[in-house]
Amino acid sequence: MPSTTARAGGVFLPIIKSLSLSVGSLPGHASKSKLGSYLLMSQFQSAGNSSALFLTAAAQNLLCLKLAEELGVIISSPWVSWFKAASLPALVLLLATPLVLYKLFPPETKDTPDAPAMATKKLESMGPVTKNEFIMVGTMLLAVTLWVCGEALGIPSVVAAMIGLSVLLLLGVLDWDDCLSEKSAWDTLAWFAVLVGMAGQLTNSGIVTWMSSCVAKTLQSYSLSWPAAFGVLQAAYFCIHYLFASQTGHVGALYSAFLAMNLAAGVPGILAALALAYNTNLFGALTHYSSGQAAVYYGAGYLDLPDVFKVGFIMALVNAVIWTLVGLFWWKFLGLY
Repeated sequence: MPSTTARAGGVFLPIIKSLSLSVGSLPGHASKSKLGSYLLMSQFQSAGNSSALFLTAAAQNLLCLKLAEELGVIISSPWVSWFKAASLPALVLLLATPLVLYKLFPPETKDTPDAPAMATKKLESMGPVTKNEFIMVGTMLLAVTLWVCGEALGIPSVVAAMIGLSVLLLLGVLDWDDCLSEKSAWDTLAWFAVLVGMAGQLTNSGIVTWMSSCVAKTLQSYSLSWPAAFGVLQAAYFCIHYLFASQTGHVGALYSAFLAMNLAAGVPGILAALALAYNTNLFGALTHYSSGQAAVYYGAGYLDLPDVFKVGFIMALVNAVIWTLVGLFWWKFLGLY
């Protein structure tokens, strides 16, 4: 599911609300801190790393690679290369985030002995897996396989996605009305067309090159090595997101410029392109407006605004430390620099 907002509203939020209500943790009520607040905050803060783990987990990931290509940074076998570079730091943080939040933002309810029985009862009421569900699983595996092996097979990622959609339409799992009702998907498609076009024109007109050369000269005047410049630019790219309400909008406005600045400062191209792309996922949990999923989670009624900002800032620091320490070691091992 290549949409953090769709996963938040369609998958995780219903599960979290069901678990929370089962122990009497109600949204907008003092009881929300029994379980719901912790579960929601844990999922919210983990989502950035799960989106960074897979190229196809978020729409902005593909946009990042498209913009990188326009600046001459070509990543071979993009799905595999993306996953390999993200795997270790992202997995470490997916394991660490719930533990950190358990200390930082603990739930009042520490034990839910009735949860397994309730889950079993719910599964029984749902009945066996249907034919359409089997087709959906098979189509998903086909699409992921084509994304992973697409370069070897000569199949672009767009063609792989269209094959998956065509299979679902031909076998009756979806109809065209289902496709038309996915307003967020059409919205993303329209924005991508505009943002990619604008970014391409900024690059072709020389504005991005001019900006990057100015910043590179400033960094050189301070005698910064490329690792120091890399750190400064990554931190600036991340913190600027406090001024944005969209990850895709941030990418369209700043990704090309910051990548060009990295390249001008001597940062290895693939390292710079991937690090900025991973960064784009991580700042999605900074505030209640930092991404589409943020609005979904905050609107559920389990999180207070001061907690969102405080925990978002602290977890941003935790993410920065882990991605820096684990990531740089891992990327050196992979030969990215």
